[in-house]
Amino acid sequence: MSSVRCVSARHRDTPVAAPGEFASLRLGALHVWPPVVLAPMAGVTNWAFRALCREFGAGLYVAEMIIARGYLEGNELTHLLARGGPDERPRSVQLYGSDPAEVGEAARRLVDDGVEHVDLNFGCPVPKVTRHGGGAAVPVKARLMARIVAAAVRGAGAVPVTVKVRKGIDDRLLTYRDAGRVAEGEGAAAIGLHARTAAQLYAGRADWSAIAALKASVGIPVLGNGDLWECWDALQMMRETGCDGVIVGRGCLGRPWLFAELAAVFDGREPDPPPRLGAILAVARRHATLLCALFGEHHGMRQMRKWCIWYTTGFRGASALRAALPRLATLADLDALLARFDPDEPFPLDVLRVPRAKDGRVQEVALPHGYLADRDDDTPPAEDDATLAAATSGG
Repeated sequence: MSSVRCVSARHRDTPVAAPGEFASLRLGALHVWPPVVLAPMAGVTNWAFRALCREFGAGLYVAEMIIARGYLEGNELTHLLARGGPDERPRSVQLYGSDPAEVGEAARRLVDDGVEHVDLNFGCPVPKVTRHGGGAAVPVKARLMARIVAAAVRGAGAVPVTVKVRKGIDDRLLTYRDAGRVAEGEGAAAIGLHARTAAQLYAGRADWSAIAALKASVGIPVLGNGDLWECWDALQMMRETGCDGVIVGRGCLGRPWLFAELAAVFDGREPDPPPRLGAILAVARRHATLLCALFGEHHGMRQMRKWCIWYTTGFRGASALRAALPRLATLADLDALLARFDPDEPFPLDVLRVPRAKDGRVQEVALPHGYLADRDDDTPPAEDDATLAAATSGG
């Protein structure tokens, strides 16, 4: 292993974890070490990617969000996404819904099917969702959020239920402290905070001070999310905020070995340097094989197109690869594309902190007409099929 750290300038002197500095994340009967959670991301954290991440390091790996109504109605894709892989333990699923009865029953059925952790999504910022009072709009109405959380906790029984929120709608309407009190009061095992507002989407810097403020205001574990690009960021976040664990999202896209680096630094070890391109392409090829096994070659390779971009970001020849991706249809096509690269090219450290998958735009959050007039209203919002489909855009 190289004696020189392969890190950005900001972490050249960040120490690894000291013995006993951090504890396991406790969610009911689950003890998670290192205290690292894979963020549920739509179109990303299906079984194929979770399996790949598990091969690199331990932690809690959450399946991408499923819709409560779709699960209850037997939607084939919803059930496929909720299904665990062979020997996947613990099984963890994020659930979306705004109707307490539907969420509670879906939680019950998921647990009956062997799920060992349920996370509730109250952070989706997609306009078609918030416009109908769902996703990130729910915490605006604390009584409705309380009904949903309570129903899920009842439905899940002994299985831990956690919630994930954003800071609020925008800087004028922050709801995360109220959401923390609701989560704790209704029996949630922990609360995760993406330290941006719904208006920010993924733009700007995450406000880690909000994570510290939430931690100071509740007695349940708090998980921090936002701008975790390097394993060292996780240590820094926990040291600065006092949070009990971290949720890793965009930082692992095209870099599943980040979980090996996280395991190392939490165990007090210096991580190995990033792999060279040849090893990265081998990971990409395995990822493609897993996607094809899960979805079939046609749909698996369509999903693989975005992953090819993420795996090769910063490497020579990446632009030419992108031009060829619309024609990527088979594993043989992928092999031909990957053969163009130099396997000995080292990982480009200047892209360590380059965001993947989301752009830097902001938005004005769409809410139902008159939604803020009665924030004590706990009536579930009316959601049509288009709204529910849009929820799969994540948050």
